[in-house]
Amino acid sequence: MAADTTLLELVRAFPRFRVAVVGDLMLDRYTWGRASRISEEAPVPVVVVERETETPGGAANVTHNVLGLGAQVAAFGVVGADPRGDALTQTLRDKGADVTGILRAHDRPTTVKTRIIANHQQVVRIDREDTSPLAPQLQAQLEAQISAAITGGQIQALVFEDYAKGLLAAPMMQRLVDLARQHRVITVLDPHPCHPFNVTGLDLMTPNRNEAFGLAGVYYQRGVLPLEQDTPLFEVSRKLDDLWHARNLLVTLGAGGMALFSHGQPPLHIPTQAREVFDVSGAGDTVTATCALALAAGASPAEAARLANHAAGIVVAKIGTVPITTPELLDTLT
Repeated sequence: MAADTTLLELVRAFPRFRVAVVGDLMLDRYTWGRASRISEEAPVPVVVVERETETPGGAANVTHNVLGLGAQVAAFGVVGADPRGDALTQTLRDKGADVTGILRAHDRPTTVKTRIIANHQQVVRIDREDTSPLAPQLQAQLEAQISAAITGGQIQALVFEDYAKGLLAAPMMQRLVDLARQHRVITVLDPHPCHPFNVTGLDLMTPNRNEAFGLAGVYYQRGVLPLEQDTPLFEVSRKLDDLWHARNLLVTLGAGGMALFSHGQPPLHIPTQAREVFDVSGAGDTVTATCALALAAGASPAEAARLANHAAGIVVAKIGTVPITTPELLDTLT
């Protein structure tokens, strides 16, 4: 395959940019083991633990992906005043992130997702979390810090990562999007279907197919190819445009690739680049991080989507929440 020089130039430009990631920070814990028998107590496998690992998850994984792509990043969010919050913050700091925007909450724990993996297969996930709305004083403090980063010219892209854990709220997001537009800062949202915030003016939204249907309030229907025959998805894109007025909508379609809907352009289908799929955990985070950086670097929406498609094809071939890296992305483009 011939090298795509345009996409290569975009990736090589990433270190010049700084991204702010605001959203639900999580710690992903993995318990790895083997299972060869069923429990006598219940019809479940007995997992013999071999090792345990931890990695940034949620908005922290988007932060991790931006760093992996060689750019600068500032993380904005809330963790608990607990050892897991300490561990997550320190991990991001050690990887090179600016963590001054990570606030500590004494009334809620750090969100932790624990996955039990046996024989390379996820058996169960255990969540520790508090999804109640963030305290108003913490939200105001967070907004003030992000606003200062925008007006001070410290960032070129602002990414919202919504995992419905109580951090994001529509009024705050709308004020930040409006401010970002005034200062020509790219805004990207990875939405959650239970939060139809209808924030207007975003440069890009990156839901998966299920999330897109949920946000549009439309009963889910499976996709068909070619894209021109996917009438339900076209209807969903029109409803989301009426509700959100985002300049671009990128819907990830799993094995079907991606569908890009941009104002003034015909819909674009981008076939998947994945050769093997072992785990889709965190793939959406990789797409969001890659698109945000590409748009900040001057890519067209189609170029950003194509680049993100390459990045997603890499991470789904890995087990667990694993970020993309610049050498991996450059290698797949050459």
